[in-house]
Amino acid sequence: MRIVVNVFHANLLDSRVNRALADAARGAGAVVRDMYDLYPDDNIDIAAEHAVCESADVLVFQHPMYWYGAPYLMKKWIDTVLTHGWAYGPSYALEGKPFLQAVSLGAGEHEYAPTGSRKYHGPEFLKPFERTAAFCKMPHSSFLRYGAGYAAEDEIGMWAGEYVSWLLSKDHLASNS
Repeated sequence: MRIVVNVFHANLLDSRVNRALADAARGAGAVVRDMYDLYPDDNIDIAAEHAVCESADVLVFQHPMYWYGAPYLMKKWIDTVLTHGWAYGPSYALEGKPFLQAVSLGAGEHEYAPTGSRKYHGPEFLKPFERTAAFCKMPHSSFLRYGAGYAAEDEIGMWAGEYVSWLLSKDHLASNS
């Protein structure tokens, strides 16, 4: 199974959580791509991205939560790569391939609740991505970790192990969370 992890983090080398998750995925045999390193000028090579997507069995979009959504480059990637006639429309090149989303949230889970400062549960912020995946006929599943802004190193190590287990699990293939 070829797992492609597209990491959308503007400062991956400085990120304790996303760097640890990416390293763990790479160690488990996934193809890990630092999208900000690949496209420092924001000029996304659509044909190359189509080829990568077509060669993958599983597509993972790993990123921190930025202002209740994905980083800019991930949004641009979705807007430019998931083209009509290829990702949706008369043709569905990614149909059936899992669209997995690994998201780090800086605040604690208690902040992502109706009584917390964010007012909504973490998965509610992923609904646009869930719908994007469905539009492309891709099952969606997510891996969320709260408190990334202050997590201890041993906790981050535990998350990395959980991430690898999640990536290699067949359960998410049937999930449509």
